[in-house]
Amino acid sequence: MNRILVKTVLENLNPGSTATVGGWVRTCRVSKGGFAFITINDGSCLAALQIVADATLANYEGEIVKLSAGCSVLVTGEVVESQGKGQRVELKAGELRVLGWADPADYPIQPKHHTMEFLRTQAHLRARTNTFGAVARVRNAVSAAIHEFFQSRGFIYLHTPIITASDCEGAGQLFRVSTLPAGQEPKDQAGAIDWSQDFFARKAYLTVSGQLEAETYACALGNVYTFGPTFRAENSNTPRHLAEFWMVEPEMAFCDLQGDARVAEEFLKYVFSAVLTRCPDDMQFFNERVDKTVLATMEHVLGNDFVRLSYTEAVDRLVKSGKTWNYPIQWGLDLQTEHERYITEEVFGKPVIISDYPASIKAFYMRMNDDQKTVAAMDVLVPRIGEIIGGSQREDRLDVLNERMRAMNLEPDSYWWYCDLRRYGSVPHAGFGLGLERVVQFITGMANIRDVIPYPRTPRSAEF
Repeated sequence: MNRILVKTVLENLNPGSTATVGGWVRTCRVSKGGFAFITINDGSCLAALQIVADATLANYEGEIVKLSAGCSVLVTGEVVESQGKGQRVELKAGELRVLGWADPADYPIQPKHHTMEFLRTQAHLRARTNTFGAVARVRNAVSAAIHEFFQSRGFIYLHTPIITASDCEGAGQLFRVSTLPAGQEPKDQAGAIDWSQDFFARKAYLTVSGQLEAETYACALGNVYTFGPTFRAENSNTPRHLAEFWMVEPEMAFCDLQGDARVAEEFLKYVFSAVLTRCPDDMQFFNERVDKTVLATMEHVLGNDFVRLSYTEAVDRLVKSGKTWNYPIQWGLDLQTEHERYITEEVFGKPVIISDYPASIKAFYMRMNDDQKTVAAMDVLVPRIGEIIGGSQREDRLDVLNERMRAMNLEPDSYWWYCDLRRYGSVPHAGFGLGLERVVQFITGMANIRDVIPYPRTPRSAEF
């Protein structure tokens, strides 16, 4: 077909050129003068291309005048200077083939306003709207920038397992993977499920993180990163939680908490800058139609150094703020989104990296500080969202790691391979995790995280 993208026609081709484009009809207006004005979009950019088809075309009366939203077409014609406003050129059709019809009586995505709730019920078609096409392009730009950032710095891309026997977070919010028949699982002599008869001969789960496996490779290859799907069986019906989401997790050998925080800041700024450069029209759309602060917020993040603040200092500021909180604030309790947003939006007006959290509220693998009360952990907080990155220096001392595991009712023998890293050539190492959907939500200003992933998986919802 030698099809050219609509984006290429609009940006690069001059009047007099010949082009073949394919796409889906947004609108079709038939004039009394024997012309049809058809706008099509192929997803390559936010803008639609206007096609001008006249009555001399053989299928004008039989097909062209019957086109409606959702029909797919392939058009060959001459690029001409646009007579209307809004775009430089349009395409004068020499041939227009209708590839697929869409009945206007029941096509769900009509050229009118649709609510986000309705569009979630049409997730297989919502990418044809301006909003979700723009979300997809921004998500693509973020994903490309993630790989570019780490590849340009010598990190090795690592594929960690989706099915695992380890709970990285120790929270127990896991999806179990089993081939045993539900309700008819074989039992052992004690009456418990006999997992030795399951496919993996033990309990297995969908991964909540690739971190532990990534640490093993960092302690052989230096710097690595994972980028893939992760799963949490957390019964949270909020605009910020998904049961299935994508995580990028770098791990760096010979790195401490300060180095970890520095890479996290550089990483976010690289990704934000890439999106602004590569998706200017989409970002302008979000700034005009979704959240009028997204461009200013992004520029503000890029133009400022992130504040460094200890957890203890943060709690002190929150206690002394005089504000009434929905969630209690005292030393030893985790910070909630309202606390994080106050710190970033009202106290500093910029991103903040909070470090050295109480050991009691953090995972077993985080390095214990000398005070024996806090761990070398950090969270990167941004305005509007709160936490966007969580990371830490990992515990590289075997005796301390074993003690931390037992304190959290974890059996070190179950993590024997992880403990081996501390037996054989242990080194300081650190890393962090970034949820892809969280960062796309922050960039676009979309209110609900279910609208920045193609097919959201949430409690009691696995449609499509």
